[in-house]
Amino acid sequence: MKQAIYTRGAALPAVLEQRIAILDGAMGTMIQRFKLNEVQYRGERFKDFHKDVKGNNELLSLTRPDVIQDIHEGYLAAGADMIETNTFGATTVAQADYDMAELAIEMNYESARIARAACDKFSTPDKPRFVVGALGPTPKTASISPDVNDPGARNTSFEELRKAYYEQTEALVRGGADVLLVETIFDTLNAKAALFAIDEYFDNSGERLPLIISGTVTDASGRILSGQTVTAFWHSIRHAQPLAVGLNCALGAALMRPYIQELARVAGDTFISCYPNAGLPNPMSDTGFDETPDVTSRLVREFAAEGLVNIVGGCCGTTPEHIGAIHDAVKPLAPRGIQRGFFYKEAA
Repeated sequence: MKQAIYTRGAALPAVLEQRIAILDGAMGTMIQRFKLNEVQYRGERFKDFHKDVKGNNELLSLTRPDVIQDIHEGYLAAGADMIETNTFGATTVAQADYDMAELAIEMNYESARIARAACDKFSTPDKPRFVVGALGPTPKTASISPDVNDPGARNTSFEELRKAYYEQTEALVRGGADVLLVETIFDTLNAKAALFAIDEYFDNSGERLPLIISGTVTDASGRILSGQTVTAFWHSIRHAQPLAVGLNCALGAALMRPYIQELARVAGDTFISCYPNAGLPNPMSDTGFDETPDVTSRLVREFAAEGLVNIVGGCCGTTPEHIGAIHDAVKPLAPRGIQRGFFYKEAA
């Protein structure tokens, strides 16, 4: 495979070779702890907006940046090496649900700036912190019909997704992202649109950032929603030459284990990431999920002890307490070794 030359985040490959890196936990779970109401989501700028916006978490980067900064700093204080921008749904495709598509670029830029400031505050020479620009799957799917009576129907197109992802990528990089993360992939065609857009942006801008690709196994069949096994998914996206590939969300660590094992086996020359939910949903729990920090960290530690992972963190239901426990649990353990298919160096 060709040599990867990174213009940002160039220190990350060496970190992953030396130790297991820690990704942050859930953004949405932490936002819920603030119990913000409709007025607080709107702020002064959107006080007269014609549609309810409570639940549009990406809007908070514009109206309550203090909340987002507080969440980032909580995860960094807990030991996270990498924090995701508050941009999971910050595409024109997703923001159209709130009639806020025209704000997507600003959301990404400001979210990256907030994360950048938090990382700069916590970075030290021996523990650099990395801003991970998060690109979510959008609420639409390019390969599955939304109408059970019309298998050929589609509610989006590759070109619509490509354009949305290009704008998102550009704004994230402009705001200060070090790494790009295409995450929670349930439709490989959506992911391919994102990867195409990212590569297009790299070619046009001269920038090249480390890339992480993370799919989600939706049930015990071991497949993502659009039908691929983990192995098939890897072969569909490996052309993008990601720094790391992994799984997140969905089943929680206990049920995710065989699929991480499968991915670690087939993606031998690529680092592996894993950030599961805190178990399965439980509306009676404070976080909405079953697992407490001691449980999640014990399960993730088992992955590390087996030599499966290079990056670990948390998805839905995880908190700084979970991330701190994961950090402590895996700290003594060695990262997964990789075959020398890739070579990394800092850009000249």
